[in-house]
Amino acid sequence: MIDTANLRTPSADSIAAPLRYATFRRIWLASLLSNLGILIQGVGAAWAMTEMTSSADKVALVQTALTLPVMLIAMPAGAIADMYDRRIVMLIALWVALCGAAALTALDWSGLTTPDLLLVLCFVVGSGMALMGPAWQSSVGEQVPAETLPAAVALNGISYNIARSFGPAIGGIVVAAAGAVAAFAINVFLYLPVMVALFLWKRVADPSRLPREHLSRAIVSGVRYIINSPPIKIVVTRSMVTGIVGSAIPALMPLVARDLLHGGAQTYGIMLGAFGLGAVIGALNLGRMRNHMSGEAAVRACTLSMSGSIAAVALSHDPILTAAALVFAGAVWTIVYTLFNVGVQLSAPRWVAGRSLAAWQAAFSGGIAIGSWGWGRLTDIVGVDVALLASAGLMLLLPLLGRWLRMPPITERGEDAEMLADPKVRLPLTYRSGPLVVELEYRVASENARAFHNLMQDIQLYRQRNGAYGWSIARDIGDPELWTERYHCPTWLDYLRQRNRWTQSERALDEQATAFHIGPEPVRIRRMLERPFGSVRWKEDVPDRPASDLSLLATSAAKGTSSRPEGG
Repeated sequence: MIDTANLRTPSADSIAAPLRYATFRRIWLASLLSNLGILIQGVGAAWAMTEMTSSADKVALVQTALTLPVMLIAMPAGAIADMYDRRIVMLIALWVALCGAAALTALDWSGLTTPDLLLVLCFVVGSGMALMGPAWQSSVGEQVPAETLPAAVALNGISYNIARSFGPAIGGIVVAAAGAVAAFAINVFLYLPVMVALFLWKRVADPSRLPREHLSRAIVSGVRYIINSPPIKIVVTRSMVTGIVGSAIPALMPLVARDLLHGGAQTYGIMLGAFGLGAVIGALNLGRMRNHMSGEAAVRACTLSMSGSIAAVALSHDPILTAAALVFAGAVWTIVYTLFNVGVQLSAPRWVAGRSLAAWQAAFSGGIAIGSWGWGRLTDIVGVDVALLASAGLMLLLPLLGRWLRMPPITERGEDAEMLADPKVRLPLTYRSGPLVVELEYRVASENARAFHNLMQDIQLYRQRNGAYGWSIARDIGDPELWTERYHCPTWLDYLRQRNRWTQSERALDEQATAFHIGPEPVRIRRMLERPFGSVRWKEDVPDRPASDLSLLATSAAKGTSSRPEGG
């Protein structure tokens, strides 16, 4: 429930509008402190590794340990965010990260930290943040009204980028003055304000009229949706490739400071601060770029610019020139990251938003984790400068991906359509009854056959991503105007979920298909149990199942069917 007490009417166009809502304001300010703590710890962990070992492979693995959990547990985390109270999920995730950070602090204070133990505890901290990410991002719409949601999403990005501008520099100063253990301890304490802000959030969730999915089924539903959603597949694929190629900068930054600039922890913090400053500049100029360029053109321009920036870092031995290149790199990196994020958020409906964002995060962070490991191994063989030049060369080739995987147009988000009433049934059904077979009969003029068939390919994708399988379209050879669409749902409950997952754009597709239909009768819909488990007695003397075992559909049936197109 959104807190609206004692508020002036905010302007939806203002970047500060979401801060007028107390819940969002508290969580945003606390997250800014938490982001500072995470980045300060990251500096401490990376520098502690450089002091314990000279292996570039080990140093780069710090970044891998912090980001790999996002790839490994993102889909379960996204499913959990869609299934359970997101506030509770975030609190549990913070507790996991807090325990990892506290253990790292205690062990380093005792002098017991080893390279392998450092990586393990960084992985624990990363796991907590990976669990929190989808719940965090998908809960923003519950804290502010819909008209201020874009500004709220932008503010969350700015929060991290502000922290990235100052956190590494602060971390470098802290490590230089008091050692890595101080950086670890600061992170522990900066988790606390977020936990307090979440405790103060009185979240009220709207209960679903359908039972909650099991975790495994929810993960399958999310994967199925992404596989059958071309825009999300494109963004996920390009995000992963970009993460692999561009991860050389964050992964090798400690070695840039040590080997190319011949500096210490403070130099490392300043270089990361320059990258973060560029990120803030990029976030503030994102709207201007979106107004003048398409998503594909913006991504291409930014990857080409990133290539030049990485090459400049590789060839420079002057801290000022390197910092300037990193400011530019941070700006274009953030723009690309945000364009990918927005592309996913505007392509996914609410019911699968957490899982879609989780898949994107997994792809992007997984790419960074894999790339960090790969660039670290390459650096051990050829050196920091050559590894960075290799990254710049590959980044130069990335725009070619747009020829096959063009970025989807960034438009307004497709909102969920109104829920359909449950169809009338006379056969007693349980939620487990199934499989269900659905047939829709259209009568289409012969001259419209090709256009109708092309439209049905789009309908196939949306049926499948919402839960259908075994989809087919057939044309009667004896009556060429008669077309039959056929698909299956595993159970009656899956069918009810499918009917209530469609968006306005999917509803528009159904209306277009219905518009092709000719004749006095409406589109005919049949719903049949393929193997009617529980609906027929196995033997004549077996009694009917008691009413308590059946899903009572009288209330739903009394509503009748929707006057709008059925959607199957």
